[in-house]
Amino acid sequence: MKINKKKIFNDPVYGFITIPHPLIFDLIEHPWFQRLRRIRQLGLTHMVYPGALHTRFHHALGALHLMSQAIETIKSKGHEITEEESLGALVAILLHDIGHSPFSHALEHSIVKGISHEKVSLLFMEALNIEFNGQLTVGIQIFKNEYPKKFLHDLVSSQLDMDRLDYLNRDSFYTGVLEGKIGAQRIIKMLDVHNDHLVIEEKGLYSIEKFIVARRLMYWQVYLHKTTLAAEQMLVNILKRAKELAASDPNLFATPALKQFLTRDFTEKDFAENKEVLQLFSKLDDYDIYASLKVWTDHEDVVLSRLCRGMVNRKIYKIRLQKDTFDTDKITPYLDKIRSHYQLPENDLHYFAFTGKISNSAYNPDSEPIRILYRDGSQIELSVASDQLEVAVLSSPVQKNFFCCLPELID
Repeated sequence: MKINKKKIFNDPVYGFITIPHPLIFDLIEHPWFQRLRRIRQLGLTHMVYPGALHTRFHHALGALHLMSQAIETIKSKGHEITEEESLGALVAILLHDIGHSPFSHALEHSIVKGISHEKVSLLFMEALNIEFNGQLTVGIQIFKNEYPKKFLHDLVSSQLDMDRLDYLNRDSFYTGVLEGKIGAQRIIKMLDVHNDHLVIEEKGLYSIEKFIVARRLMYWQVYLHKTTLAAEQMLVNILKRAKELAASDPNLFATPALKQFLTRDFTEKDFAENKEVLQLFSKLDDYDIYASLKVWTDHEDVVLSRLCRGMVNRKIYKIRLQKDTFDTDKITPYLDKIRSHYQLPENDLHYFAFTGKISNSAYNPDSEPIRILYRDGSQIELSVASDQLEVAVLSSPVQKNFFCCLPELID
């Protein structure tokens, strides 16, 4: 029976979207891509914004749709993009997040240390390329920025890529944070290519300014919201504690896939050279974490059980943010409370009270800058071209220090 592979699906952000090529359909149908249905796009942000339950699967399809539009726009302005190159760009953007850990960025360096989700995505793509008889070769070259037409990589990974255009609008939609909504369609219509890199036509300047401001607002209102940060820190500590316990207790409950990552320290070399490790990772998703958390709420270890109860019942850390580092004298009383209340050894106190720092910059003019193309053919970098003070300000990194502790420790 012949299958119609140019199916249409209804996306809440863009409306009806058509799958543009049979290969794209086959990749979407693959179990490794279907896993993204079980990876939340915004990790634990639903603890702040209850609607933020969308997945990496949603996002990848949205980015695919925008890529199709961007390719058509660039072709309409006289730049050659062959069918093979177009398909390669679509493959690259579709699979750009296939290597994410459970809860996306929240556990990026907790499940596996020393290897980014981009690297894992590339390993998945290379394995799929073998399975699909080399049909992903151009897409992989674009993803790795090894393809001669560099602007195709810019569409996949840059400060103005289809990834960012989709996640800002999509995350704004599902969280209800309207400040994150951007004019993605207009930005795409303003795209052009100059000196083999993406540029924005002069008349699109204000839309780009809005894009940068929206990104900054979304980071501090959503992605780095203090409650989201507290929840993510708790989840990271849970996995850290579970890994410590698993080293001495082989009977610690965990789903089969998660147990392998708790009891073994896989390296980037293991992923690259052992196909079984990549296959094992492909079986790991948010459900493994939640299933194990629920069981661990009754574990005899005080640290693991308390943290898991906090995560399951939303009794997460209280968190305080400030510009300056926290004075040790102000933290000591909380550590004393932990000693007396939980009878913990000194080297375990950090699970219940600790400090850290976060930083963010909405735009970096020194790394793959966004360039504005004027009618005379000249280019000017965004922060110079903009007459809005905000862009210059937003180009500067902002760093904040935080202090987390259990809520029962707060008077």
